Amino acid sequence: MTIDQVVTDFMASTVQNEWILPEDRIYLTNRLLELLDKKDYDLSLPASKNREEPLVLLDRLVEFAVNTEVIEDLTAERDILSAKIMDLFTPLPSVINHRFWTLYEDQPKKATDYFYRLSTMNDYVKTRDIARNIEFTYDSAYGPLEITINLSKPEKDPKQIALARKQQTTTSYPACALCIQNEGYAGHLNHAPRTNHRVIRMQLNNEVWGFQYSPYAYYNEHAIFLSEEHRPMNVDKVALGNLLDIVTQFPHYFVGSNAGLPIVGGSILSHDHYQGGRYEFPMAKMDVERTFTIDRYPEVSAGIVKWPMSVIRLRSSDKKQLLDAAGYVMDSWADYTDEEAMVYAYTDGEPHNAVTPIARRRGDEYELDMVLRNNLTTEEFPDGLYHPHPDVQHIKKENIGLIEVMGLAILPPRLETELKEVERFLLDEPADVAEYHQPWADRLKKTQTPITKENVRGIIQEGVGAVFQRVLEDAGVYKRTEEGKAAFWRFVETLGIQKESENKHVSIK
Repeated sequence: MTIDQVVTDFMASTVQNEWILPEDRIYLTNRLLELLDKKDYDLSLPASKNREEPLVLLDRLVEFAVNTEVIEDLTAERDILSAKIMDLFTPLPSVINHRFWTLYEDQPKKATDYFYRLSTMNDYVKTRDIARNIEFTYDSAYGPLEITINLSKPEKDPKQIALARKQQTTTSYPACALCIQNEGYAGHLNHAPRTNHRVIRMQLNNEVWGFQYSPYAYYNEHAIFLSEEHRPMNVDKVALGNLLDIVTQFPHYFVGSNAGLPIVGGSILSHDHYQGGRYEFPMAKMDVERTFTIDRYPEVSAGIVKWPMSVIRLRSSDKKQLLDAAGYVMDSWADYTDEEAMVYAYTDGEPHNAVTPIARRRGDEYELDMVLRNNLTTEEFPDGLYHPHPDVQHIKKENIGLIEVMGLAILPPRLETELKEVERFLLDEPADVAEYHQPWADRLKKTQTPITKENVRGIIQEGVGAVFQRVLEDAGVYKRTEEGKAAFWRFVETLGIQKESENKHVSIK
């Protein structure tokens, strides 16, 4: 296929898919030819009857630019050009915002459907890369846990890394990868291109916030809500109010925030933001197993969720009272110490207690899960007492953030090749098992018999799932033992409660 045919087919697809109007086709064809540094074009070519998918044609356009030395053969250069091409067919932010809020007036879901479709159509949400992820479930003691080995983000090649170091600049614009100033930013070797990126503007607490989707989504319609101002994360009562306001505006979405302290606070604490989307996580499906009412907030139902991490679930149709109750739980936890349970609010003036809050709607009621976190470190556990312990870090050593808290493991790409070596080991084939996997692989070999080519992958996936369950149990402040449950209840009693039930599996779902 000639490049002229690729251009013709690509432009025909943009019209057919209603990305552009027919009147704009000539204009945008010329803009595309300019990006390809192509001076000539055969206008007489008809579009192919069985055209390739638009994103496949996009790849061909970029490959032409590499072959003709319009761009260097680097992942960053390819991404920059791809984003510039797709930007030609993406409306201006003002147009998208107007369309979004017009649809919103009819139904919020119609607005998000439109924006998500646009974000996938223009290749901002990397659906093809996301499809590379390895996904499976594990039937844990707390219901199914979801496991993802994250292969979606392409690794930088050595040439690009070396070149990026050589071209290192001191620019502070945009200030971070989340800043709203990324919208339309061309990018460079040290900063991802955002030419085809669009942000919906919305109001939260009399401030302008942005709403966008994550390029490398971990779940359906993985959304990010970010403050217009570049400022550090601040998970306080205002943040809780923002979460409730978001699910008021988008009742079909959940939204949550990482805790605001290191170790327990996720990966980006430099910019105030939340994550949400149209998805129900394993934790949201679990019932409470012990209920209570906080004396000063009688319109709020409360309970402890049956979950490996320590979760207080609050629910009410009274939004203000729910917000006040959640703020009270957060403030109470921030200053709570129980030496017997190894819970310290402060050591040497450094705070340790924080909350990972998650909001959702249940019909006319609001629901807030308050996940109690603590980032205390000890000599035995320098990475964190309530962090994955060393014997499970061969699978997951990174921080346990919002998404993992809710039961979706985001595991590192190294596991794709490392687990294949474990497979070979279990099948008694020559294998190069990483040293940190060997004790785990030995246990699998002893406890799982017989091991065959047909069942070996399932055995490894079961093993990985069991490790992730342990990871969540390690991150839980109060363990699922009688002593742990008693210690959790001691904190609950400090809130001033009316005890309602100690029966197992009492549901307020």
